[in-house]
Amino acid sequence: MTDLHRVPAVTTKASASIDHALQHMIHTGVRMLFVLNDADVLIGLVTARDLTGEKPIRIAAEKGLTRDEITVQDVMIGQHQIDVLDLSEVERSMVGDIVLTLRDAGRQHALVRENRMQQTEIRGVFSISQIARQLDLELSVSDAVQSFSELEHILSRDD
Repeated sequence: MTDLHRVPAVTTKASASIDHALQHMIHTGVRMLFVLNDADVLIGLVTARDLTGEKPIRIAAEKGLTRDEITVQDVMIGQHQIDVLDLSEVERSMVGDIVLTLRDAGRQHALVRENRMQQTEIRGVFSISQIARQLDLELSVSDAVQSFSELEHILSRDD
């Protein structure tokens, strides 16, 4: 997990162009940005896939826009669609549990929240690509793992 107490969150505004957001990702070396509204409140996430995949093309066609006119808000994953895990559950989980959770949800990322002194804060984020890099494995949410034992076998390979 990327712990946001140790690593600052990389953000963009909802009103930013998708090309500006993509350049920001490249410059900062991330594949996901937290999306803030004008009041700097978290309203969603945007991934590299959201910016470069079929979403911008579809939105351009639906709304009659050029690529330059498409904003982050047009392609982002809204806050209500973001998978959020509780830190207390994450602390009791194994890597395989997190990977299966991401795959079951069909997501590249999941946020981790922590409840502290009657308030909830976003404490971290999981990325399937970062997990794959750290374990030196090829993982994606589209890979078809049929069972936890199959995932365990993948994670325990020695090659």
